[in-house]
Amino acid sequence: MGAEPDRGQAEAGGPPVFVRLILPDAKLAGEGRLRFFGLRIYDARLWVGRRFDADDFGAYPLALELTYHRAFAGADIAKRSVEEIEHQGGLTPGQTQRWRKELAGLLPDVMPGDRLTGLYQPGRGMTVWRGSRLLGSIEDAELAKRFFGIWLSPRTSEPDLRGALLARLAQARP
Repeated sequence: MGAEPDRGQAEAGGPPVFVRLILPDAKLAGEGRLRFFGLRIYDARLWVGRRFDADDFGAYPLALELTYHRAFAGADIAKRSVEEIEHQGGLTPGQTQRWRKELAGLLPDVMPGDRLTGLYQPGRGMTVWRGSRLLGSIEDAELAKRFFGIWLSPRTSEPDLRGALLARLAQARP
């Protein structure tokens, strides 16, 4: 599926090596595919630590991998991301503009097969990689939490994908 070698990937389908530096006990919480009008957009995998609680996802470090099936401009990804954050509610016009600019400065253009991994650290922000190459970071803790809320918030516009990303956690509960 990938267009580049997966040098950042750990053995046996585990998380990328750089994720293990922050989440040494990382485990796959779930995976799913986003489709739009039947078209494959991306495959997603969520990596979390042993103590992760989905009801309070913003309190725990996590990593989200997206492997794209279509080409998108980074600016369009940033714009759509902020629209999804707005869907969660409570954004001021100033935040909308500032966050769109910050995300557009971080998120690259993608081609089919490109893998982006975002690593969220509560209270600190987020970093993003393409394959095993660090692209950069955003040190705005609120933006980072809301960005990962696109997939993990109960108010997500894609509840089926959220369920798939959290599926292994639900199976592990008594």
